Amino acid sequence: MLAMPDIKHIKNLRNEKSFSINAITKRTGISWITAKKYADQDHLPSEATPRKRGMMYDEKWGEIVSDWLFEDRALQKKLRRNNKGIYLDLKKEGFPGSYRTVCHFIADWKDTHGLESENGGKAFERLNHPPADAQVDFGLTEAVQDGKFKDIHCLIMSLPYSNGGYAVPLPSENQECFLEGLKTLFEQLGAVPRKIRIDNLAAAVVKARGTHGETVFTESFEHFALHYGFEPEACNARRGNEKGHVENKVGYIRYNFFTPSPTIRDLKHLREMLWDKTKKDQERCHYKKEQPIADLLAEERKYCLALPEEPYPVFKQTTAKANKYGEITLDNELIHVPNTHHHSYIHLITYWDRFTVLSPHGEVLGEGYRPYMNHKREIPWQPILKNWYQKPRSIPYSRYFNYLPGRIASYLSIESKEWRKERVKSILAFLSTHTMEEINEMFYELIPHDNAEETSGPHHPYDVNWDKYDSLQPGHVASTEEDQHE
Repeated sequence: MLAMPDIKHIKNLRNEKSFSINAITKRTGISWITAKKYADQDHLPSEATPRKRGMMYDEKWGEIVSDWLFEDRALQKKLRRNNKGIYLDLKKEGFPGSYRTVCHFIADWKDTHGLESENGGKAFERLNHPPADAQVDFGLTEAVQDGKFKDIHCLIMSLPYSNGGYAVPLPSENQECFLEGLKTLFEQLGAVPRKIRIDNLAAAVVKARGTHGETVFTESFEHFALHYGFEPEACNARRGNEKGHVENKVGYIRYNFFTPSPTIRDLKHLREMLWDKTKKDQERCHYKKEQPIADLLAEERKYCLALPEEPYPVFKQTTAKANKYGEITLDNELIHVPNTHHHSYIHLITYWDRFTVLSPHGEVLGEGYRPYMNHKREIPWQPILKNWYQKPRSIPYSRYFNYLPGRIASYLSIESKEWRKERVKSILAFLSTHTMEEINEMFYELIPHDNAEETSGPHHPYDVNWDKYDSLQPGHVASTEEDQHE
């Protein structure tokens, strides 16, 4: 493009001195086409709409992240992926770009889709914390067990001095779970903080601190605190910001360790998973002190109290009365315990995960797991599959894909998008009368074998050759000589 003085000179020769295009060419030395362009055409300013370029826009990666963000926006904020989680999931799919590239794309996506900033532009004051001071709080999240959602009440302890954090998954927030969780957190730390700030939990606080009084703790919690030697401190009513560090740690653990929801065998398995993730997380540097968190924790332990020789036995013992059907009420549910209706009263001992029923003379009448240990929620497969039907390309990248039973996951892993839509449609039809687990178990009865075979594409990472598995079942007759040899 010519400079503005040159353009002005050409316009002047053409309009004021009536030069021809050939004359202007000879006079200025520019080409005839350029002279014609600037002499006779109007060059009005126009709004430029730059086209976004880069691997996130020119390749499939931006579409994948966009699908994830749309999918997460339908969930509660605490269940959504964070930038780091999205980046790590992309790397598993072979993404060659950097973390910064993903962050820029996500920020641009949120700007164009009307998502507000998290802090609303508020300013916060940075606080200094001495070593051996801890904060504790519960955070509610979820995991997938036996193909169903299970609510996890995660008790989290943070140490602001070192920015260290520990987490233990629990089935509830009652007193037994709270004290058992604290005991486990102390064992993970290898020491006991000198002061612990908590919320006004019903499991620990009888009466919150008022204008003219001190906090009244439950007798069991005070006994527990005396055994371990720490000083409990409760926040003022409706002042969650007084334990802001653990509030942030709850969010950090939820977004980094529970997004997407992990698949677990039981709470013990989840506890081991969290312990491994916690130790690995302590390898990163402190956001301000520029030292590994693990080193700062080692320094902070020097200021903490030593663990007592005997761990605190966490249980609650009460008396109860069985009804005429031999049922007692536990966790708001009726439980049948044989031979209890013969006694005027019974002793009920509850632990965080189980219970024991004793007669007045100490005889064990019954024991088992507490009812909430088996509480699960169905995964809402119908709306998920309807969304997959609209976007078949997103199926293998969806957070819910790994929750599918093995046969159905393999069935939907075909590369052809049209076949994926048809197969999703068939699964949707069966969901009206069967659960996803029943469809998986009756797979070859519901879906013809020819339609269930893979034609191309990689198998699901947990796929199994179900024909060989079924051939091992009693009464199965092999259909070919090859099957009989196997």
